[in-house]
Amino acid sequence: MEFTVWRAGILSIALSGVLGWQTTSHAQGAAAAGQDKMQAAEVKIDNFSFTPQEITVAAGTKVTWVNRDDIPHTVVSTQDKFKSKALDTDDQYSFTFDKAGTYEYFCSIHPKMTAKVIVR
Repeated sequence: MEFTVWRAGILSIALSGVLGWQTTSHAQGAAAAGQDKMQAAEVKIDNFSFTPQEITVAAGTKVTWVNRDDIPHTVVSTQDKFKSKALDTDDQYSFTFDKAGTYEYFCSIHPKMTAKVIVR
């Protein structure tokens, strides 16, 4: 009888340690995912346009441009702050905006394609 009670106690301690770790790990993962989600934005390149054409983000946000068009495009800052290579279909380019300001950009292959990122 003593042996069974002892084994049950050990099992209970082991399970609480494992379950406690999983709960903490899950909570930390959810918090990290929330932070990543809050500090990321996406601009779609399609049909010779950037969508949205104007986006407002917080300082520290990483903006990712994804080319959904069937021809190459670039993302080039008018202030020489960032510049992508030619992006083929489904290629991506990211830039993290650390300082407040207005950042206008265009496609150097198709200069009539313009847009801007506003950082607050």
